[in-house]
Amino acid sequence: MGTYNHIESALIHGGIYGDEKTGAVNTPIYQTSTYMQESLGKHKGYEYSRTGNPTRDALESLIAELEGGKAGFAFASGMAAIAAVLSLFKIGDTVIISSNVYGGTFRILDKVFSHFGISYRIEDTADLNMLETKITPDVKALLIESPANPLLTVTDLAGVARLAKKHGIISIVDNTFMTPYLQRPIELGIDIVVHSATKYLGGHSDLIAGLVVVNSTGLAEQIHFIQNATGGILQPFDSFLLIRSIKTLGVRMDRHVENAVAVADFLKSHESVKQVYYPGLPKSQGYDVNQKQAKNGGAMISFELTEGHDIRTFFSELHLVALAESLGGVESLVCHPASMTHASIPKEIREKVGITDGLIRLSVGIENIDDILNDLKNAIQNSRRNSK
Repeated sequence: MGTYNHIESALIHGGIYGDEKTGAVNTPIYQTSTYMQESLGKHKGYEYSRTGNPTRDALESLIAELEGGKAGFAFASGMAAIAAVLSLFKIGDTVIISSNVYGGTFRILDKVFSHFGISYRIEDTADLNMLETKITPDVKALLIESPANPLLTVTDLAGVARLAKKHGIISIVDNTFMTPYLQRPIELGIDIVVHSATKYLGGHSDLIAGLVVVNSTGLAEQIHFIQNATGGILQPFDSFLLIRSIKTLGVRMDRHVENAVAVADFLKSHESVKQVYYPGLPKSQGYDVNQKQAKNGGAMISFELTEGHDIRTFFSELHLVALAESLGGVESLVCHPASMTHASIPKEIREKVGITDGLIRLSVGIENIDDILNDLKNAIQNSRRNSK
């Protein structure tokens, strides 16, 4: 910890800052696979870059400090990070997941870890009383997203942490949507935090990365073993890019959220919008809980148009906002969860949890707000079935 008290400074100066040998303010890119050893068993702390690399170490130290954890770990993608965390469990174990989570998280549990005898159950984690009744002896972890993807459902993270401790199980939070700038689950008692750093932490749609932060030395030892044994590590150049991007996270997120609030207000009052999902709206689900555990509502919004609109036409009429997978970049992105991010979830499950075919997910970028609003306004207008 440097001579600062606020996260805006920690984003820039946190972790392993600079290079002692040269005085460079940026940690160098150590583009090497191996390291010369002085003699058998005697080295300078590094042997092989799968096990440890100075550039990756700087990133891992930074994310650990930002999340308030014991240790951080960088992976080649968000899914590689999720896979490493799920590798903590064994045959016969069950993981409870939130009722709306990223489709890739569902897919890896449903199609990969199920082969190893690890089961999952989908539950409404926003209802803590009901959730506790679902914690049977086989349940070893609660894997939560809050706000969840794509319906922005809010779960009481401190409450989840208490439940997990009471029952002796692990609490895991995917903090991708909020980042440590807006929400720090470990400070609320959560055991493990996961990020798809591809999103807001990277922030420029130019890298793929995953991060894990743990709250104990025991979990740190286990995750490091899994990281080294399975080898899905983040490369030095991408580690460098991610450190660079995190330095501007605060100013980017402030603009993202400022724009998102304006977009949510616009959609909420539009006659052609049937439903808006955004935890920053005062009457939204979980608003009060989110206010207690997060700085604000973030910059992800989902919504549905009324029946008089053609959703395909809406997407085709957008010209500034790009139809694309992913989120969290400086540019505004829109997607159709049912056919894109959550297509791996069976239709009956999607519909049961509220991910309808008409749901639109919007990642609000940092462009001029008038340009974003005008693009949405024109697309909504032109998607009216009788507008031609």
